[in-house]
Amino acid sequence: MAAAVHAQPGSGARFDWGLAGAAEFGRVCAVLVVVDVLSFTTTVEVAVGRGMRVHPFPWGEQAADYARRVGAVAATGRRQVTSEHPWSLSPAALSRAPVVHDLVLPSPNGSAISAAASATGLPVVAANLRNARAVGRWLLRQGYGSTAAPIGVVAAGEQWPDGSLRPSVEDQLGAATVLDALSGAPGGLSVEAAVALAALASTPDLPAAVRGCVSGRELIENGFAEDVEIAIRLNTSDVVPLLRQGIFTP
Repeated sequence: MAAAVHAQPGSGARFDWGLAGAAEFGRVCAVLVVVDVLSFTTTVEVAVGRGMRVHPFPWGEQAADYARRVGAVAATGRRQVTSEHPWSLSPAALSRAPVVHDLVLPSPNGSAISAAASATGLPVVAANLRNARAVGRWLLRQGYGSTAAPIGVVAAGEQWPDGSLRPSVEDQLGAATVLDALSGAPGGLSVEAAVALAALASTPDLPAAVRGCVSGRELIENGFAEDVEIAIRLNTSDVVPLLRQGIFTP
């Protein structure tokens, strides 16, 4: 009984956090939406919008080996970018890097969740603040959002040093923006989704909130303010990256 309740039954759009939340929704939802605003799903949307196919991969050195096996380029961490290898998790850097056909994009949060969700066989959509409205409209056009075909919206969050989930402001706001676009879903919002959506009403200046939150300040203080500025361009993109057979494409 508890497991069934945790899946938020009886609603068309549902909300949870992290890898465990994605695993729970993967059992019962018809489609998953992963939100990792700073920066995985923003970077995926930028890359797919430029014509690249993106392979999500858990954070680790094995990404380069995997990229060689599939004939792709492996993205690096932000600080490892060089003129010879300009592809990284930074959406700013990736917006200027040469276009490659296939890009392996590792991250400890959104990419790991997407890679795990892909194994369920469900469609997985990468959402952020830039494409939230487009994602919501696409999901409803595809017939998702009823109690028979529910949508699971998963905020990736960050990690504490011990690896445990640290819920993050930017991902809650990103998920809330998607849920706002899903407010007309025929199956309605779960209580968890409705409470997450309420964050928008108490955030009159969303870009300022993302700049001022822990993750935004961390990037800005480390010299990656442009990544934050790209991520907060609310509803400016119509790109809807969809994970099929382990690869994000339009």
